[in-house]
Amino acid sequence: MKKKIALLLTTMLTMSLMAGCGSTSKGAENGEVNIFVWTEYVSDTAISDFEKKFGIKVNVSTYSSNEDLLAKLKSESEGTYDVILPSDYTVEYLIAQNKLEPLNKEALTNLSNIDPAYLDEPFDPGNVYSVPYEGGVACIAVNTKKVEKEITSYADLFDPSLKGQIVVLDDYRAVIGITERAMGLSMNETDPDKLKEVEEKLLTLKDNVKLYDSDSPKSALISGDCSVGMVWSAEIALAMDENPDIEIVYPTEGSYVFLDNWCVPTGAKNYDNAMKFIDYMLSAEAAKTNIEDFPYLCPNTAALEMMGDEYVLNKAKNVPAEVIEKGEFLTYLGTDTLAIYDEMWTKLKQ
Repeated sequence: MKKKIALLLTTMLTMSLMAGCGSTSKGAENGEVNIFVWTEYVSDTAISDFEKKFGIKVNVSTYSSNEDLLAKLKSESEGTYDVILPSDYTVEYLIAQNKLEPLNKEALTNLSNIDPAYLDEPFDPGNVYSVPYEGGVACIAVNTKKVEKEITSYADLFDPSLKGQIVVLDDYRAVIGITERAMGLSMNETDPDKLKEVEEKLLTLKDNVKLYDSDSPKSALISGDCSVGMVWSAEIALAMDENPDIEIVYPTEGSYVFLDNWCVPTGAKNYDNAMKFIDYMLSAEAAKTNIEDFPYLCPNTAALEMMGDEYVLNKAKNVPAEVIEKGEFLTYLGTDTLAIYDEMWTKLKQ
């Protein structure tokens, strides 16, 4: 009898411990996935919905620029992250460096939701390593109550009358790129002689810049701390929602256009879960949730059909097609040219 009681107690204790182990990691019964994404860009709700649906724990880390992403990937051991969200030119670089895993297209059942216009881009022909998430432009925000000067172009941002009034992205390719556009050059200029001229022009922007911020530049615009911004389109849209004095300006030179993409870095430890996460983010429901929280350009046609006029008819949130067509994507420039860009950037921020 004592043996039976002891056996029963042991069995109950074992079951209790097993139940306890299961409850200490809510939503992780099917493992985890480690994602590294832009700050304020992927909805917490969409992530939570994924965890509930698949029982996979999502561990989120964030960065503020593609350069931050690359630096972190270089410093961390391979396999630290399962999913990343690089922009177009960074995808191109990572492919060239053999730093991305090919995607399992059979697992991406929602890929058909993506508008073909955003597939098969030059930075990843055939979308072997990447699929689109969201996109947009880096354009201009103007507080019409504070700025008397009419602003229509990137070139106007260099006007001395804007001294100490501008918030710009803390992103050297973006800021140097808009300087090049203001000069009638490509944002991907590589000629050393022309880049000397770009540096001269760039440094004239220094006195006008009050704040470098890629995390939440809308905050300075909403508060009125800065009256002009060169920031992401969705940040302007969110600022406009809070401050009706703010307007969006698409520069006459043509905007800096970007497309951010889901990728899996080489050596990902949770590859299958990464595929499930990416596929879920391609679903209409998840894409709609992400767009509602962060209203960038949406390549997901199924999600667009679910969006109301507040998004579809808002030119700050749903960037007009002609703006995209007139704009320019960045490309990877090579280490020698990027060293010149980096030196320019250092001088600007000194």
